[in-house]
Amino acid sequence: MSIANLDQAHYNMIVQQVRPWDVLDDKILDTLKQLPREAFVVDEYKKLAYADTSIPLGNGQEMLHPILEGRMLQVLNIQPMDTILEIGTGSGFLTACLAHLGYHVTSIEIDPSLSQLAANRLHQQNLVNIDLVVGDALEVMDKSKQYDVVVVTASMSDVPDALKKSLAIDGRLFIVTGEDPVMSARLITRVADDQWSDRILFETSIKPLINAEPVKAFVF
Repeated sequence: MSIANLDQAHYNMIVQQVRPWDVLDDKILDTLKQLPREAFVVDEYKKLAYADTSIPLGNGQEMLHPILEGRMLQVLNIQPMDTILEIGTGSGFLTACLAHLGYHVTSIEIDPSLSQLAANRLHQQNLVNIDLVVGDALEVMDKSKQYDVVVVTASMSDVPDALKKSLAIDGRLFIVTGEDPVMSARLITRVADDQWSDRILFETSIKPLINAEPVKAFVF
């Protein structure tokens, strides 16, 4: 795809996909305009970089739809001094968006090859306020730290206590829970040391987090 066609596809993604899905925050739209999504996609799929589809990343993983990325960023209301924990680096595109909006991002990816590819792409975008960690997130995350924002880019059957407790007061967690065909995107906010609000945002469906897949019920 030519540069002109990519530019048009980039514009169309924002105007025809993201905005109609009620992503109207100029800060989010500007972030999506400034960051070249095609730079985070392997050559084979660059022509799909701005399409309303999941893009294969390898090893069974997928890049999220642009509309989901936009809604996720908007509901989190990221502020310039926010510290952010991302579970699932994937392509690195959402990591770049988070880093563009917030103060610092720690992003954990279980697949070393995906983490290395993301590191290369983020370096090319001159984003330096990011730490990439390789490992199983719930095992390697620093449980002594608290964050203003936590983002889980794959689904889980429910919300782990470790993620809720990783939020600072007024911290926000975006997570998709449930099993196909019905999953719920949720925003969880820590309102006190031992109290969280939980708001269901919309229904969606994304791949489960590796090592957190739903247990299949035994059928007699």
